Amino acid sequence: MELTPPIRLRALEPEDLELLYQVENDQELWSVGTTNVPYSRYALHEYIANVTGDIYVDKQLRLIIENAEGETVGLVDLANYDPQHRRAEVGIVIQRRFRDKGYGRAALAQLLQYARRIIHLHQLYAIVDQANDNCLRVFKEVGFQTVAVLRGWLYDGDDYHDAVFLQFFI
Repeated sequence: MELTPPIRLRALEPEDLELLYQVENDQELWSVGTTNVPYSRYALHEYIANVTGDIYVDKQLRLIIENAEGETVGLVDLANYDPQHRRAEVGIVIQRRFRDKGYGRAALAQLLQYARRIIHLHQLYAIVDQANDNCLRVFKEVGFQTVAVLRGWLYDGDDYHDAVFLQFFI
């Protein structure tokens, strides 16, 4: 395995509006997530302004991934936080120009430490398109295990795709 580049996970700032706008409105990502409508800059501005950054309040946590040069390389989410069962779903997006450089692996590794040490989760899970080999590889490199294949789980507007359900027990 190649060396992991240094990164920093940080809270959303108003300056992240344009990145959030691009990610949330990228129709290529809609088929792998739960969003299927465009978001306005205003709605995203309000989200950034009102999110507390506290997973216990918001039931989600969105963090920006920065490299050693301070460039924003992507974002990582904990969503669908369930305090009773101490689990959350993981989502990650790396901007195209930063892909295949180890940033996803570095971000997931830091997120796992945060989930273990700070919010004391029992498990994390991810649902990934079975055809997304790079994403599956990254999750498996940090220790996620495939536990199921969800047949016809994701719809891209034309076709249904199988998804892989991955878990990581902390």
